[in-house]
This record gives sequence, structure tokens and C-alpha cells, in this order.
Amino acid sequence: MTISLKQLGIYIGLLVIGTGSGFWGHQRLNQEQQSNLQPSQLIPATLPSLPLAKQENEPPVGINFIAEAVRQVGPSVVRIDASRTIANPFSDSLEQPFFRRFFGQEGEKPMPRQLQRGTGSGFILTANGRLVTNAHVVEGADIVKVTLKDGRALEGKVVGRDSVTDVAAIEIDAKNLPAVTLGNSETLIPGEWAIAIGNPLGLDNTVTVGIISATGRSSSQVGVPDKRVRFIQTDAAINPGNSGGPLLNAKGEVIGINTAIRADAQGLGFAIPIETAKRIANQLFAEGKAEHPYLGVQMITLNADRRDELNQSPDQPFVITSDRGIIVMGVIPNSPAARGGFQIGDIIIKVDGNAVSNATDVQQQVELSQIGKPLRIEVDRKGKGVTLQVIPQAFPINDQ
Repeated sequence: MTISLKQLGIYIGLLVIGTGSGFWGHQRLNQEQQSNLQPSQLIPATLPSLPLAKQENEPPVGINFIAEAVRQVGPSVVRIDASRTIANPFSDSLEQPFFRRFFGQEGEKPMPRQLQRGTGSGFILTANGRLVTNAHVVEGADIVKVTLKDGRALEGKVVGRDSVTDVAAIEIDAKNLPAVTLGNSETLIPGEWAIAIGNPLGLDNTVTVGIISATGRSSSQVGVPDKRVRFIQTDAAINPGNSGGPLLNAKGEVIGINTAIRADAQGLGFAIPIETAKRIANQLFAEGKAEHPYLGVQMITLNADRRDELNQSPDQPFVITSDRGIIVMGVIPNSPAARGGFQIGDIIIKVDGNAVSNATDVQQQVELSQIGKPLRIEVDRKGKGVTLQVIPQAFPINDQ
């Protein structure tokens, strides 16, 4: 039976609750009944609200910001399975008759090399198949297996890796991929939310949450003095397999790459700032390698205790009078620093016009300089200000 809008009338007179099927209902009044109602009895009529069709990618009602960030970024996080062949540490021992009795038959040759497999995480930078992860995740591998969240497993080519920053670049043959949105790690404040996504211990698409615990942690503080990174510290749980996955802010923007944990503590995880990762990844995709400016000096950050300790050393060749600044303790022969006129005992004051207060500051300023272009460095040499012109060269590394 068809009911016209006119028949429905413009007023509703009764709201039925708890009758029939238990649903909310409306009772229609005829014109005569409506005319007998007093104005105070007239109630504007409304039709029952119907659920609207859910739009594609529309977040569920009531979703919190963490779940929304994960909903946005989750499809961009991948699993990376890498394998490499390494020397068998027991190959020599297995040649002995005693070991052959337990591990092989007489006359069998032991396997000189063995296959080692590892699992890590990564995320999609561009829709045309560019990914980023940690260098240590793909160390020794040129081809890796990349598994997307939708279940597709694709072959990934390791375009380049940089052990100095622990960043690696991977390409897969796929289009229209869900790429991440990059944020800004330079404005982070301790106490902000931090969200980590990855594949810890092989448990794909695991989400953990915490806060930004600190920023600007030096490589030596983190326990990896060979790296050139000022790390983000977070208490969001990072476990083996999380390496290479994204660290997000509350907006779902990538602010870092999860890379390291302190095995001797809980709640101490570290991430590479996204600005560093992006800069290195761009070099890797363009050139297949990343080059780092290099001076060739050995530095120590001074304070009163360190000054006294150094002065009491019998091997100390000169007396240190300052209790602040970055003192040069060694200059590598034939290095850019040696050619630029650095001397042992120089105290570094500024690099490229920027004041520095510790050795990490110097390292960061040098990292931002350009290879082959003069870098102005101001030092205090026995109480006198001296300006040096140093031309950085590429740091000698071999990641290929």
C-alpha cells in the first residue's frame, strides 16, 4: 500500500514505545482528529532517521585518534623478509672425526656456508613502489620479499643502504600503493603521543603506543657510536622485527623510523628522525649510495671534570685550561681537517656560523654541509680566535 506525503499529515500525535515489535513508531491522525487538537498538543512530525550509506574510507563513529592514525597508515606498513648466506662458524670443527660422528656421516663435507633469515618492517614512501627500512634489516641481501597488508608478496630490490644512518631504500614493481604522509620531527616536544607500527617477532601489523620521551639523543647515548643520527627516544614498545617500521605522531604522520632498543632496559626505544631518513633515502634512490661529509678530527666535549681528568693523564701532551667547548684531541693525517689547518688543542666554537656546545652538534653541522664546498669553522687556539676553511670529503665507507 502506498502512502502519500499528504496522508502522512504534518503533525504526529502519539509516540508509541514498547509495543508491537518494540521499535519506535508513529501513529497517523486523520484531518478530523487533527482539527480537534489544541495548539499546545501539536507536535512537529519527523520521519524515522535511517542509516546513511557508509562512504568508502570513512572512519567508524567514535574511533579514537590512535585507531584513526593506524587506519590511515596501516596499509602503508610492510613486512620485509631478507636472507643472506654467511660462513658456517663450525665448518672447521666439523672436519674433525668427533664432530662428524654427531653432525654427519664419515666422509661427508660440512656445509662451508649457511643461510640466515631475518624479518623486519618498512613503509611505502611513494605510490609507485618506493619503500624505506633500516639498513641492518636488509644487510647482505640484494633481493628481499615484501609482504603488503593486503597479503600480496612481492619481490623487492634493495636499491641502496647506508650503514652510517641505518637507512635503506627498496623498490617493488607495483602501482597505486598507499603511501604514508611525512610529518616534522624537528618540532617534537617530549610528552607528545607516539605510535609505532611494525611486525615484532613475526606478529604482523602490531600497534604500540606511548610518548616522545626525548629528542636529540646522540649516537653514543643510544649505544651505537658509529652512527650519525640524533635519535628520537620513545617508550612505545619496539621489539625485534619492528626495525624499519614507522613512528607516528597523533595525526598519523610519520616522524621517524623505528630502529633500536636498549636490551638492558624497558621503555627505551629509538627512531631515526624522518628528515634524516628522507634525505638519505633520496640519495639512495638517485645514486644507489649516500655520501657523508667528513673532516677527520677526534673531539671531546669538555666540562670541569673531563678537563681535570684529561690533565691528570700522563699521556696528555698539553694542559687544557677551558672547561667548556669541544676540544680537538687528534687530527687524522691527510684528512680535510689536516689540510684545513686544524691543530690538536683547538677548541671548536662555531661551524658554518652556528654555535656548537658538544661534539654531537659539530657532527650534525658537518653532516649538513656539502662535500667539496668550503666549510667555515671558528676555533679558540690558545686564547685567540682563528677561522679555518675546511673542504669536507666523503666519509670512507663501503655498503655495497
